[in-house]
Amino acid sequence: MKNLFTLNHYFVKYKWRLILGVIFVTASNYFSILIPQKIRDALDLVQSKIEILKATEDVSNILFNQLSESLLIFGLIVTFFAIVKGIMMYYMRQTLIVMSRLIEYDIRKEVFAHIQTFDQNYLRSHQTGDIMARISEDVSKVRDYLGPGILYGINLITLFAMTIYAMLQVDVKLTIYALLPLPFLSISIYYVSKLINEKSTRIKQQLSVLNSTAHEAFSGIRVIKSYVKEEQFAGYFETQSEEFRNRSLELAKIEAYFQPLMILMISISTLLVVLIGGYNVYDGNLTAGNIAEFILYVNMLTWPVTAIGWIASVVQEAEASQKRINELMKQNSNLININHQHYPIIGDITFKNVSFTYPNTGVQALHNISFDIKKGERMAIMGKTASGKTTIAELLSRMFDVSDGEILIDGMDIRKHNLKIIRKKVSCVPQDVFLFSDTIAANIGFGSIDATLDEIKQYAEHASIKAEIESLPDGFQTLVGERGVTLSGGQKQRISIARAFIKKPDIVILDDALSAVDTTTEQNILSYFDKVLQTKTTLIITHRANNLLNYDKIIVLDEGSIIEQGTHEDLISKNGFYASVYQQQMMQSVQ
Repeated sequence: MKNLFTLNHYFVKYKWRLILGVIFVTASNYFSILIPQKIRDALDLVQSKIEILKATEDVSNILFNQLSESLLIFGLIVTFFAIVKGIMMYYMRQTLIVMSRLIEYDIRKEVFAHIQTFDQNYLRSHQTGDIMARISEDVSKVRDYLGPGILYGINLITLFAMTIYAMLQVDVKLTIYALLPLPFLSISIYYVSKLINEKSTRIKQQLSVLNSTAHEAFSGIRVIKSYVKEEQFAGYFETQSEEFRNRSLELAKIEAYFQPLMILMISISTLLVVLIGGYNVYDGNLTAGNIAEFILYVNMLTWPVTAIGWIASVVQEAEASQKRINELMKQNSNLININHQHYPIIGDITFKNVSFTYPNTGVQALHNISFDIKKGERMAIMGKTASGKTTIAELLSRMFDVSDGEILIDGMDIRKHNLKIIRKKVSCVPQDVFLFSDTIAANIGFGSIDATLDEIKQYAEHASIKAEIESLPDGFQTLVGERGVTLSGGQKQRISIARAFIKKPDIVILDDALSAVDTTTEQNILSYFDKVLQTKTTLIITHRANNLLNYDKIIVLDEGSIIEQGTHEDLISKNGFYASVYQQQMMQSVQ
């Protein structure tokens, strides 16, 4: 249980609920123990009255009335004990089970917050389904331990202690015989629990594979349908499901041994009580009430003993789940924020001999890149596919840290800046637009938490998307579906542009942000850009060689290196890659 020990600080946090829960469990079991004792007294009373009747042969109404009154009193007392026991059980659930729900909430919140700190290296090298399984299935298994597991564990300990003490008060020898089968049960549980832990771990691993497979299939359902690969994916999912089923059945077979084994042991205990106790009653050492009391005690132990197997299973599964959660929580981002001060960003950017290699693939994306751009200037970045253009955007947003060299913002290394301020002041419209499964207004307003609907509409107009949104039946309250599936590529790009500019950044990065819009719409957006970008530092990653935005500088990348650099006129005069692309696009526009 070493992994579960990491949860102990939650017990300290909710110590009063835990303490009260223990008190209520103990009180509930105390009243449970009193019930067999009163039943014993009632049976002994009946037996004594019958002996009197046999001895005197006096069948009087007075004697029967006395017996009836006594039994009624005993019945009322037992009923009272049962009611109090039920009240205690209610409150023990209100304390311990509610405590487990509160801890579950805390764990999910902490795990989710920790995952958000991960850098791109971890998130790109781990499947989404595996991470989702840890924050959902694994946390649920841990909650089973924190709630029902601890509740029944405390119940087991207290009830065992009280019951055995009460049994020893009656007869030590009979108690030993009654408890004789239990050590064999404990030994069996010790060995089987190891197998449960191993099988549970394998099930968790396979569940992660299932989640990842399903997530990937549904995320790429358009591609699957367009290539008519439904049966292929269904077959793969069926194979993985079959493996999950087999692993689950292996665990179920092991757990199936517990129930018959425990019933057998309890039955042997009851049989020994009746057999040994019967001889003691015959010898006059015990009464019939004592035998009934013992049988009730043994049956009271039936559920706790039966729960041993269930508790062992819950603890082992929770141990396996908490181990996976601990592994996740021990992962730390390579991007460390060492500055927590608040200050403005001017927007001067300098790349000094920057090289970058993606850690998870080993691919070198940039090699010895150097350039600078001042506040209010605009720089275009061009190049072939996989030349390193998007990598520059990711480095400026500090999604990664450089492998060599340094990036300076306002003369300070980006790694020494407050990470939150950098990401707040740098706004990027990525090539792969992501929209949340929410309304259009919420997606645009995501850039500014305080944005009003009027501001959202204003920035939507700047992005030439306002008229199209208002033509929809629900207007700005239209749900876009998962990842914006109900919208076209151009609509998603323009919503993303509006979201980026409502943030009011100081540094703007446009990563091929107008690739999916028509020429007229592009002209409208560029005219807005021409006004708003005058006071902002702007990097525009594009495949189009045009001079509509009057770039102050243009760099051309090839295989991660700068092969051309200068103004539009400079690069045209060099008659290189940029000039070639520009001429081709001009010819296409004429045609």
